[in-house]
Amino acid sequence: MERILIGELSKHVGETVSISGWVDVRRDQGKMVFFDFRDRSGKVQGVVLPASAAMDIAKEVRNEYVVSVVGKVNKRPEKNIVADRQNGDIELEILQITVLNESEVPPFDITTDTSVVDENVRAEYRYLDLRSERMQKNMRLRSEFIHRCRDFLYGKDFVEIETPLLTESTPEGSRDFVVPSRLNPGKFYALPQSPQQYKQLLMTAGFERYFQVARAIRDEDLRADRGFEHTQLDLEMSFASMDDVMSTVEEMITTVVESLGYTIKQKPFPRISYKDAMETYGADKFDMRTPEEKEKGILAYAWVVNFPMFEKTDEGGWTFTHNPFSMPIPEHVDWLLKGENIDQIIAAQYDIVCNGFESGGGSIRAHKPEILEAVYRVMGHSKEDLEERVGHMLKAFKLGTPPHGGLALGVERNMMNLTGESYLREVQAFPMTRGGQTAVMNAPKPLSDKQLKELGLKVDKKD
Repeated sequence: MERILIGELSKHVGETVSISGWVDVRRDQGKMVFFDFRDRSGKVQGVVLPASAAMDIAKEVRNEYVVSVVGKVNKRPEKNIVADRQNGDIELEILQITVLNESEVPPFDITTDTSVVDENVRAEYRYLDLRSERMQKNMRLRSEFIHRCRDFLYGKDFVEIETPLLTESTPEGSRDFVVPSRLNPGKFYALPQSPQQYKQLLMTAGFERYFQVARAIRDEDLRADRGFEHTQLDLEMSFASMDDVMSTVEEMITTVVESLGYTIKQKPFPRISYKDAMETYGADKFDMRTPEEKEKGILAYAWVVNFPMFEKTDEGGWTFTHNPFSMPIPEHVDWLLKGENIDQIIAAQYDIVCNGFESGGGSIRAHKPEILEAVYRVMGHSKEDLEERVGHMLKAFKLGTPPHGGLALGVERNMMNLTGESYLREVQAFPMTRGGQTAVMNAPKPLSDKQLKELGLKVDKKD
């Protein structure tokens, strides 16, 4: 018999059907046994009546068993209808139960909100945690958000292109995670902090409008809204002004989140200078909602613009505030090239904030070698150092790179905005713990002596 999804059972009243899924709840009332079954499409109540041939096995089945069930879809009497529940007007009269796999007693109750469960236990049994209703909802919303963003960008003539995970260690603001090369002992790849340089090279390659759903990996200090790994919706546009990029992203966000049923506080999104944000809110990410709007789940988006391009280092020199590949605003290009008024140079950078989180950021990029050279000169780097770090970018910029700019939206940060979750781990399938331990699998852990020998590595074992 063909399997019917639980969410489609209301179309089959009076029919005998087969469903497959998990036992969500079992209630043994002696002469009758009630079950709630669930699959990817929802839940339904079923009952094994006293004379049913399924009674013996119903007495043995427990919560989280995987089962196949044959039963008749019956309309509930009017007095028994549960109006606010999926399939609340029907019930499955169970005729046959086949156990597809048993389950031990789960280490925590997944029929309730699992956010109160110890973080390490949830990580160890993440596949169980993900069965909970809240986590299923979060993961499916994440999928739908990305799906609708993709559809929007395809409709705007963007091309989806993947970029490498094994790349060169380059200066992008955070520490790199590095990977030793077996074929080149003593040399290392770096995992990408972002696709920053590759997407600029794709502009050189003439694709003009690029995007990807990219993994970004950064060795940063962990906190509630930041992990070693995250996903970003990354896009870049050639022949585009700062306003072109911001308008495209704003239209995408508005289209997608409103189609998902959310309300935006203010359209178009307000634009606030970095200086005004710091003076008004004390930070460049802020929440503009009233308490009532927070209660209703309103989304308050805003752009932060006019960032300083450089900031002082502890040693008294200069470093970039976002990344070294940004352009100054047009009226400050000469200052950069001459190395003048460094503290006053404003970058063509823009962040998007929502409900207190930085949800994305980008800039118009340097596309001429003299701009990138000037940035590194301000930061005190020699020509030799510049060639070592970004010589490949300088080479590309000498071969017809068009003006371009882009932005990356943090998928997890945006999902936290939509779900109201306060922790990154609630919107990732397999997040790390606060101690940097992977979910389910045991990493980081030592390599075997054989692996170390193959890689030409020795570990300095200190207490």
